[in-house]
Amino acid sequence: MDKLIITAALTGNITLPTQTQYLPITPQQIVDEAVKCADAGAASIHIHARDSNTGAPTTDPSVYKEIAVLMKKRTDAIFVPTTGGTATMTPQERLKIIPFLKPEMATCNLGSINFSIHPVADRYKDGEWKFSWEKDFAASTRDFIFRNTFGDIETFYKTMTENGTKPEFEAYDVGHLHNISYFIRKGIIKTPVWIQFVTGILGGINSDLENIMFMKQTADKLIGPDNYKYSVIGIGYPAEFNVGALSIMMGGMVRVGIEDNIFISEGMLAKGNWELVEKIVRIAKELGREIATPDEARKILGLKGKDKVNF
Repeated sequence: MDKLIITAALTGNITLPTQTQYLPITPQQIVDEAVKCADAGAASIHIHARDSNTGAPTTDPSVYKEIAVLMKKRTDAIFVPTTGGTATMTPQERLKIIPFLKPEMATCNLGSINFSIHPVADRYKDGEWKFSWEKDFAASTRDFIFRNTFGDIETFYKTMTENGTKPEFEAYDVGHLHNISYFIRKGIIKTPVWIQFVTGILGGINSDLENIMFMKQTADKLIGPDNYKYSVIGIGYPAEFNVGALSIMMGGMVRVGIEDNIFISEGMLAKGNWELVEKIVRIAKELGREIATPDEARKILGLKGKDKVNF
């Protein structure tokens, strides 16, 4: 097996400040968390930016660049920005971050889905929300379709390739693996590819262990086991660690972080993303899997190197 690549997803855009006081918001907080996660064993850091004053998700390129520059100065971990954007952004707006920063790697979603956190809006009473935007934001996702058409996917892939950025393909359901298989057969997407099986989002496949194995079996059949590497995401607790342990045993990689799960154990909030990284490192070591350094991860994934980015 390859050494284990651990990705830390620090904030996301669906974890709400009301849910956990430990959500990093400012660029400095995000970079501090990135450094602690790298020190704990994360080779890759998945980045969403936040408005420093309100805690709301932001797609301001200057904020992403501030995070990228600060992070590059303090750690060798791989900077991986999202191209997910927000519900109000066009695909073209979501993609602007790539030619702007020319990162080593960035997310590339493999299909459109209903993507919702609207049940969270019912968990808190008026007066319990930390920021006024949170309840309406959560409730609005009830009618949100996360757009990623075949045309979008091809455009995102082409733009990333032109800028030397490796796509981190996000598969939220089995059908998304058929989508990437189509592009590979047509000669549009080149192998080897790097895929994350995203499980547990309301609107996508859930985090049952059988589903993880089915995603792996389907990818083996459609893409070929030698033509891709994969990581697994489980949303919530204990899914994050259950699917992580399974992926470790199957030879896959793992993503953890407050973007996906706010708990270190049942009912106990993680006091930082690094606690989640430390826990998955302990699990990996118990299962006999070595942890990849950032440079080892770059070699495994075939990245261009942090000296070739635009920050």
